[in-house]
Amino acid sequence: MRIGLVGVGRIGAFHAATLNELAAVDQVVVADADPSRGELVAKDLGCEFAPDVDTLLAGRPDGFVIAAATSAHAELIAAAVAAGIPTFCEKPVAIDLAETKRVVELVESTGVPVHIGFQRRFDHGYRTAAAQVRSGELGFIHHIRANTNDAFPPPVEYIPNSGGFFRDCNVHDFDIIRFVTGREVVSAYATGANRGEPFFGQYGDVDAAAALLTLDDGTFVSVSGTRYNAAGHDVRMEVLGSLGSVAVGLDEHTALRSAEEGVTFPGGQPHATFMDRFRPAYIAELTAFTEVVEGRREVPCTVRDAYQAFRTADACELSRRENRVVKLDEIA
Repeated sequence: MRIGLVGVGRIGAFHAATLNELAAVDQVVVADADPSRGELVAKDLGCEFAPDVDTLLAGRPDGFVIAAATSAHAELIAAAVAAGIPTFCEKPVAIDLAETKRVVELVESTGVPVHIGFQRRFDHGYRTAAAQVRSGELGFIHHIRANTNDAFPPPVEYIPNSGGFFRDCNVHDFDIIRFVTGREVVSAYATGANRGEPFFGQYGDVDAAAALLTLDDGTFVSVSGTRYNAAGHDVRMEVLGSLGSVAVGLDEHTALRSAEEGVTFPGGQPHATFMDRFRPAYIAELTAFTEVVEGRREVPCTVRDAYQAFRTADACELSRRENRVVKLDEIA
């Protein structure tokens, strides 16, 4: 098959390289808002180059991968859907919830497959936890703890258009909570602070945050995160049940050290970035997308799934700003 890809920044170039190595993919065609960068990446990877998105889509690729700037996602999804091309798009679907809802309605009205990139759904640990929850092996779930701790903050120019900490960072936690439990969030109480560089606060954002969510079966979920975790990139989840408990992301690479005497675990090198932590998941995710293109698999993360995660992020941001519990019914 022939896959078109737009956006060859860090994640886009990685996706292009990954697609190049998949047995199902015969050719990758890349484009970028900066044609010179697109041409350079195409040459480095041995991909075909398209000078712009219109040219790329006019070539009728079998599938289309969107790794461009967030502000372009909604328009690019609409263009691909209009052309009837199965599409993979990095999160988020759009810059805000209202636009996300419009994209959901558009995609669902056409039936064109659109797969949103929440890669944790393809991580072995999260999939194992989900299977144990669904099988009843853990009994009823009473608490979940989830965290996303970045080793270092993004550059200042990233923050104004990031959507804020909950929408940009913890939204991955919100999606994977739904995936693992099969439940929906019904309320959120959240807080946050600017503990590091002042530019976060200058743009109305935070660099450390926490939220308490309640699921529709009464399960409590605590979610936390920071942009300043110099010990390493640390993404984990603990699922605590009446019959057993399981931890995701607890291995030799965990960016955590025990204060107990004689304990050496974990003793490995912590992950430095999300690319290190989730490399196998990214590969599995794009492999799944090729199966969607071939018609052999249903979309594993839909635009509506992304909308639900974004709703929780919006509820947390509203809660943080107004210092109150927010019911998800308040978020359209």
